Amino acid sequence: MMAVPFLDLKAAYSELRIEIDEAVARVLASGQYILGPEVDAFETEFAANVDAAHCVGLANGLDALHLALRALDVGPGDEVIVPSNTYIATWLAVSQCGATPVPVEPDEATFNIDPSRIEAAITPRTKVILPVHLYGQAADLDPILAIARQHGLRVLEDAAQAQGARYKGRRIGGHGDVVAWSFYPGKNLGALGDAGAVTTNDPELAERIRVLRNYGSRVKYVNEVQGYNSRLDPIQAAVLRVKLQHLDAWNVRRAAIASTYLEGLRNTALMLPQVPEFADPAWHLFVIRHPNRAAVQQALT
Repeated sequence: MMAVPFLDLKAAYSELRIEIDEAVARVLASGQYILGPEVDAFETEFAANVDAAHCVGLANGLDALHLALRALDVGPGDEVIVPSNTYIATWLAVSQCGATPVPVEPDEATFNIDPSRIEAAITPRTKVILPVHLYGQAADLDPILAIARQHGLRVLEDAAQAQGARYKGRRIGGHGDVVAWSFYPGKNLGALGDAGAVTTNDPELAERIRVLRNYGSRVKYVNEVQGYNSRLDPIQAAVLRVKLQHLDAWNVRRAAIASTYLEGLRNTALMLPQVPEFADPAWHLFVIRHPNRAAVQQALT
């Protein structure tokens, strides 16, 4: 019997060891360890990669969600529509603003929020709809955006698992008002520690988040708002710049593995992932279901 690890973080480093070591050494030699040109360069490159006008590097994915909500003026008394099934960070970002997360059930075929159930959850207190591109597959954005426009709401996308995913042929990164990213080490595009970002086509939102991430300040010792300390580390930015060059190839590899799984497991009792016509997944995870989950899980363990 062979033990297969769920995730081998050393493998990606080993594959790119020379490039990553050179990138880290470049930062160490620069003497610029907070923000600076390495972060600026990653922001430019990642924004271009996801077809967005602006990228703001942040300390982690939770901060990306939280600061995006703050920039959208979400606060106490407000409500934010969220998927009922998602990682806790989606909900925590809402509660950290003093707002209330309002859960909406998923489309059972895709695990993503069901657009047909969103309107029933809207109240006079609703301010934002927060879809998650769960497991690397795009949520159905067009009906969500249409509902938001109809009701005067903003849309914040949680793309923590969706680096490289596409919706109707266009990369996730600029469909809604703002998109939050995590570069946690296990993601398709992962740093060597915590890291995150937001992307947006709205220059005002981008600037508000830049101010919020840096103690509420544009100019040192001049603090305009109650801000936070949530800056993307230059060493992580340098690592991400290296990995970004390989992301598309890595996602092609993931898609090939997913195709093998779909073919090889199709005549079993497993319920396999379903990919709608509008989605081109990043295949962050290949999530299966089974009527007797506990027994299958125990056997695999």
